[in-house]
Amino acid sequence: MDEAAVKKLATQIMDVIMQYGLDLLGAVILLIVGWLFAGWAGRAVRRALDRTPRMDETLKPFLSTLVRYVVLTLVLVAVLAQFGVQTTSIIAVVGAAGLAVGLALQGTLANIASGVMLLVLRPFGAGDYIDADGISGTVKEIGLFLTYLQTPDGLYRTVPNSQIANRTITNYSRLPDRRIDLAVGIGYGDDIDAAQSALLSLMRADGRIKPDPEPQVMVMALADSSVNLNLRCWVDRNRSE
Repeated sequence: MDEAAVKKLATQIMDVIMQYGLDLLGAVILLIVGWLFAGWAGRAVRRALDRTPRMDETLKPFLSTLVRYVVLTLVLVAVLAQFGVQTTSIIAVVGAAGLAVGLALQGTLANIASGVMLLVLRPFGAGDYIDADGISGTVKEIGLFLTYLQTPDGLYRTVPNSQIANRTITNYSRLPDRRIDLAVGIGYGDDIDAAQSALLSLMRADGRIKPDPEPQVMVMALADSSVNLNLRCWVDRNRSE
């Protein structure tokens, strides 16, 4: 190969490196800046929501995470455009990839859809104590994929959103009033009417018990060694004294 041919080949290689190397460098810089900006945008949205007095605590982490992923998606589109990929091609590729990913990640997408439904229907919120057919605890956060709970014994539990959304949910914190049923046993030789009257007087004298509905005492069972009475009354869940 003569010297002229070598110089021509070297020039062509340098042109390719200059053309695509700059594009690659620009894409890397754009990706890094976009990643940092997405994190900053998510934190900025969270701070703004924290300053909003009527914003529900449950929505704050969800919205901030959603903003972060939207920014990352736009950054990815911009990176592809850096290499000359047309918008229509991007949409077609994203659509095809979305279909493939959707089929492969049905469980993950189900968790996202369930998280959205939990936020829209609001069967519970942050701070509520719930039981979803054995999944129980105080709700700390409803995320994009997981719901975070704290159990009564101090454990931190993460549960996929779909596992909670598809179960019967009992919310112990939603309503202000709570009914209490307490079993008391008396002997067969004791006066049932006197016992009922004494227990009713005791409940009516307790300021924590609501007068309406009226407290009740009823015979529930004739056990082997006792007559079991049931005390039934209503209290304010939020009252500590």
